This record gives sequence, C-alpha cells and structure tokens, in this order.
Amino acid sequence: MSKSILLIGSNGQIGQELQQILPFYGNIISVARPTVDLTQPDTLRSIISSKQPQIIINAAAYTAVDKAESEPELATTINAIAPLIIAQESQKLAACLIHLSTDYVFDGNGCSPYQETDATNPLSVYGKTKLAGEEAIRETCAHHLILRTAWVYGTFGKSNFVKTMLRLGAERQEIRVVADQIGSPTWAKDIAAVIAQMISQLTPEISGTYHYTNSGVASWYDFAVAIFEEAQELGFPLKVERIIPITTAEYPTSARRPAYSVLACEKISVIGTYPPHWRQRLRQMLKDFKIGHRA
Repeated sequence: MSKSILLIGSNGQIGQELQQILPFYGNIISVARPTVDLTQPDTLRSIISSKQPQIIINAAAYTAVDKAESEPELATTINAIAPLIIAQESQKLAACLIHLSTDYVFDGNGCSPYQETDATNPLSVYGKTKLAGEEAIRETCAHHLILRTAWVYGTFGKSNFVKTMLRLGAERQEIRVVADQIGSPTWAKDIAAVIAQMISQLTPEISGTYHYTNSGVASWYDFAVAIFEEAQELGFPLKVERIIPITTAEYPTSARRPAYSVLACEKISVIGTYPPHWRQRLRQMLKDFKIGHRA
C-alpha cells in the first residue's frame, strides 16, 4: 500500500527536488506558502490534521542567515515553534517526521568532522533557532529523522552560492571569496535522494539524527574556483578572470559562521548511502542547469 507523504516547504530548492522524486515512493501532498504559513500555528495544525499523512517531511525553514540577526522572533517562529507544532501533530498521528537541519548548529572550532553526537554550540540566531527546532522534535515525536546537511545548492530556488557565482562571474572580472571557512558543498538533488531512500526503509529503529553532505571538503574560495572551472568547460558566459581569496574578517557579515563545519556522514551508511564527491556532483548540477536554461 502506498504511503501518504505530506511535504511542507515544497517550493524551496530541496522541496522542489523532493517533488520530482517522491511520487515514486508514495502519494505526495505538497504544501508551501501561501497554502501553509509556518507563522500561523492553527493553519499548520489544520492542514496536518486534515491530510492525515503517514510521513511528514519538513523542508521549510527561515534560511536568511544574516537577516535572522535582526529578525530573531520570525526566525524562532519558523525554525523552532513550527517544528514543535509539526512534531506534536506527527506524534498524534503516529506519523514519521523527517526534518532538515544544518551544520550551523556547531561553532566550527573543531578540526575533524562533526559526529551526530558532538556538542552543539551555534554562533548565530539562525543556528540557535535550528537547534531549538531539533530539540523540540526529539522531545515531542518518537518516530523522527533529523537530517543535518550543509552548503546546499541546486538548480531550483531563487538564489544559492552556485547561482550567485555564475551571475557575478558573468558581470565582473574580479571576485573576492572567503577562503577560511571550510565545509562540504552539497547538491539539493542528493539530499532529496537520501530522504527518498530513508522513506523506503522507515522503521522506528532508525529514528534519530543523521548527517548527510556530499563527500570531500572545500573553502568557499575552493568552491568558487571549481564552479568557474566547470562552468567555463560547459560554455557558460563568463567575464571573470581573477578570484581573490580573502579572510572572514575582510568580509564582515551580521551573523557569525562556523570556520569549520564538515559533517561526519558514516552513520547514514546504515541505510546504504555513501555520499558522492562534491566536485563530481557540482559538474552534474551545472550540466542540468545549462540544459534547463536552453529548454
């Protein structure tokens, strides 16, 4: 019998990838703003209660990391209170809740990949609100999967680092990029695929927190260099001639970001997932993106 899956946040870059793949795994009900507003608890409760799903995927979040510093109440409502409500409703229905979280729950002071069990210490309002959402789910919903990921980009969505670099690379000859923050660039399509894989193997025994990113590490500078190398090979229109590495201090932002936020992804191999390398997936994303632009 086909599972009933409620996807909240279907218009984001991961949500749109999930819309492509989830119909193979169940009956998908996709909701996003304005149909569901995470700042309105009653509408959230009524949608979940009326749809009676067996699986709920929360792919919605407040992700404007710097803006969150001046909008802490809104970020808290969307990233902490809404997940609590979704968890409460999931528990009532005995549904499984799959929730996306972030590497920004860590402070980045480490120098080896963060395990799921490592102490959290977010530096920003965004990171703090995402951690509060995780904690609410753990305390409220027995059958849950929290999937932390990082440095997400994709073909869908208005803006991400790859799209920003392609736009700037077409406009400018010189681009300055931070070189002292280290992480793992991750394609949204791979995150959607691993969520689908989880759905195919759902049992209460695999409940818990997991890390998933593409393998390999890079600085934002390394990532930018790779984007332009791959894009040039694929014939994207580029003016850029120089990419200048700079420090975080030279590019001040409202929110503090972890200097090292590589996630250890061994635990997720329990469901048979072995993340492909970020550079290989970047190349494939750019190919898909270029085809999409021609269509």
